[in-house]
Amino acid sequence: MGGLDLLDIDRLLTDEERDVRAVVAKLVGDEVRPQVAQWYEDGRFPARELAREFGKLGLLGMHLTGYGCAGASAVAYGLACLELEAADSGVRSLVSVQGSLAMYAIWRYGSEEQKRQWLPRMATGEAIGCFGLTEPDHGSDPGSMATRAVPEPGGDWRLTGSKLWITNAPVADVAVVWARVPDGGIAGFLVPAGAPGMAVREIRYKLSLRASSTGEVVLDEVRVPAAARLPEANGLKAPLSCLTEARYGIVWGALGAARDCLAATVDYARTRTQFGRPIGAFQLTQAKLADAALELAKGQLLALHLGRAADAGRLTPVMVSAGKLNNVREAIAIARQCRTILGANGISGEYPVMRHANNLESVLTYEGTSEIHQLVVGQHLTGESAFA
Repeated sequence: MGGLDLLDIDRLLTDEERDVRAVVAKLVGDEVRPQVAQWYEDGRFPARELAREFGKLGLLGMHLTGYGCAGASAVAYGLACLELEAADSGVRSLVSVQGSLAMYAIWRYGSEEQKRQWLPRMATGEAIGCFGLTEPDHGSDPGSMATRAVPEPGGDWRLTGSKLWITNAPVADVAVVWARVPDGGIAGFLVPAGAPGMAVREIRYKLSLRASSTGEVVLDEVRVPAAARLPEANGLKAPLSCLTEARYGIVWGALGAARDCLAATVDYARTRTQFGRPIGAFQLTQAKLADAALELAKGQLLALHLGRAADAGRLTPVMVSAGKLNNVREAIAIARQCRTILGANGISGEYPVMRHANNLESVLTYEGTSEIHQLVVGQHLTGESAFA
């Protein structure tokens, strides 16, 4: 990071972790950065092609073990998320949803047959997965989901309902669908793309995460065999644990967007001249840059601490909530502040700042809004649930 590494955090990483970061940064520099502004402009991006490229490097489900997964450390995975989101939040979302939601759900709660069927192909990017939890009327309250799974004679299940704002849905080969079963509990099912009664609609006209494939999944009496149910997933804790996995990647990823904004802005401040001097020579500009760099460094220390805790088996959902709450909130503040330094140029696609700021509006909302994470932390502090 050079001059942006105020606290010499790089020295806290191992050689292997720095190597992982460098490899991902190079891939992103070669395959994503030259084109991502146009993908964002067009509202489309080559998800399948990118998934295969990421699969070649072992980035998909990289923190999982076995079945073709790399078995990397939590810190290495976090650094990969940071570099991916430094290019674009949508690109990191592709990897997060694939590895930390869809693959993790199968890896943690699936049968051996399900793992063998899907995980190796998903690890290479041959198959893409999505995670169907959020519904049109149930975003922050997944426990109130309306999607139902009804058992049929012979052991099959019939699924009815809809899921909305589902990343990767339009390109997915398999959907991990969460539904309420007759006993009132929550169960997970693997629904292959093209199943009779399943329809997927891509969501257009987004003003954020435009370089990402987002859709609605409608299930109209979709029949799946008994073997499609995730046998170890019983209750809402199962999908929530998957969200914790994905949120951890966001803790790191949001910093990548913030770092990219700050790097572009520092370069701009050094070369943009007003009143006969670079704007970086003015006290107000330096104060803005200093505050942004400090928050970035604090966020990196927080992410690294959570990563080390994860690798030691000590990471808790509350810690992840605190990390997402802080780092995404500070990342979007950095992006907005950087936009002010660039002035009118800040809204131009020639610079990445407004694109990152717009993307972070989505990151602020998905995988738990800031308000939800405040309540998680609040419950930890008081012992009182604000959700009941």
